[in-house]
Amino acid sequence: MQTETVQFIVVALYSYLIGGFTGAYYLVKLFLGKDIRQMESGNAGATNAGRVIGKKGFLLTIAIDAAKVWITLGITSYWAEGSGPALVLSSILLVIGHLYPLQLGFRGGKGIVVYLAAALFLNPYSILVMGAVMGVLYSILRRYTLSGFLSILTIPVTLYILEDSLLYFVSFIVLFAFLAAIHHK
Repeated sequence: MQTETVQFIVVALYSYLIGGFTGAYYLVKLFLGKDIRQMESGNAGATNAGRVIGKKGFLLTIAIDAAKVWITLGITSYWAEGSGPALVLSSILLVIGHLYPLQLGFRGGKGIVVYLAAALFLNPYSILVMGAVMGVLYSILRRYTLSGFLSILTIPVTLYILEDSLLYFVSFIVLFAFLAAIHHK
């Protein structure tokens, strides 16, 4: 097997496994000894952790989920020498691992924090643009979820413009469509 193929297989495996470490699940288990997926909305994500534990749960979940992404993408970037395809593969498998963690019976979070953390790693300006658009849209629409989803659409465009990468653009559009479908369920 070629070295690059082996590298992609290894990146895919560790990205999926690390992605499966769903912060909200383990925080609620630690603080309350319960399964967050059986509480409130039933989702193992930051918003539900906020409902169950409070602001501390929300913020810690974001920190844990963002950290797992940055650490994983940092390892991938170092090991694959900044390879765009390896970083995209790692980002996609982090999201899939977060959504469908093996150790949690394939029932994890909804992946928004993982998506945003990956974009932040690839280019921090993508999140700044998204935040500015979110502020404007929310001031007009006064609907948090709609404003958030519409503003997240700026990420693939910003990545394309700033990174000059069609691969980032297409990958983050596909990931966004996947996450939107998951949220629509």
